[in-house]
Amino acid sequence: MTSSPAFIALGSNLGDSRKIILDAMARLQKISAAPILKSSLWQTSPVDCPPNSPKFLNAMVALSPSADETPESLLEKLQALEKEFGRSAKKILNEPRPLDLDLIAFGSKIQNSPDLVLPHPRAHTRRFVLQPLNEIAPNLILPGQKKTVAQLLANLPVDDGCVKI
Repeated sequence: MTSSPAFIALGSNLGDSRKIILDAMARLQKISAAPILKSSLWQTSPVDCPPNSPKFLNAMVALSPSADETPESLLEKLQALEKEFGRSAKKILNEPRPLDLDLIAFGSKIQNSPDLVLPHPRAHTRRFVLQPLNEIAPNLILPGQKKTVAQLLANLPVDDGCVKI
């Protein structure tokens, strides 16, 4: 990667999730200044979702933002991409969706604004984020953390609901 990478978590639990995630990865490549890093796909149990929500497919991408990219401009692109893939305005917190793109980290940037918190405030506690992130950046230390992604993952309780596809 040519610059400090931005890490983006991908999730889908509505529609053809495998195709959606793979197509979204191809679209993310187009906004990266260098080849992206991609994790495997992981099937995961829903976390903090409405009852009877379908399982998710999750993945992680590291892309190289262009020199003039900001966290806010990247977030706008991610939100536009979600809409292109059929995501509508939230009616219920964590409802099923065709595509969810979360900006997990943008280089070493730490930010806390109404529209964006970096790094993602719960990334270090969520297996569905850390498991795919561990594939592409096991030695990454998320801003504000002291442990690597691999160490954070090893400290989480065992979860049989997270399976590599």
